[in-house]
Amino acid sequence: MADTEQQRNIRSGGPEKDLSRTGTGAAPGASTPQRGGGDPATRGRTTIADGVVEKIAGLAARDVVGVHAMGGGLSRTFGAVRDRVPGGSTKSVSRGVKAEVGEVQTALDLDIVVEYGVSIADVAMAVRENVISAVERMTGLEVVEVNIAVGDVKLPDEEDDEPEQKLQ
Repeated sequence: MADTEQQRNIRSGGPEKDLSRTGTGAAPGASTPQRGGGDPATRGRTTIADGVVEKIAGLAARDVVGVHAMGGGLSRTFGAVRDRVPGGSTKSVSRGVKAEVGEVQTALDLDIVVEYGVSIADVAMAVRENVISAVERMTGLEVVEVNIAVGDVKLPDEEDDEPEQKLQ
């Protein structure tokens, strides 16, 4: 004996759902979660380590014309010694960069050495712009501040402790 539509509705709790529209048979606005539905951005959390932001900022700062090196005198000295030790770690791209990373924002402190003869204000502005652009583009974090400390000026006749190569 064939069931009538009314008998099927009573057993199933309501009229049959068109699954091709909602994907799950749930009524629109229902509180039951939809499998495979919803915005993928809301299905988990992404955390970005301070070191990741520091590396991005360090590379972006080194790319600015007029920046000779990153880091204060002591950190550059230790870095130069560490780079010369066989089997030692490779040159740290995050040297001279300190990041504080939150869930949606980050703040950066950079220590730089500039070339003699360049406008420090112009170099600092270019570093700030390049760092903010790179960090925001790659991480999606809002950069709230980039503090720059110029710790030294590289004079033309000074010997390099550690020649830093520009990324091209």
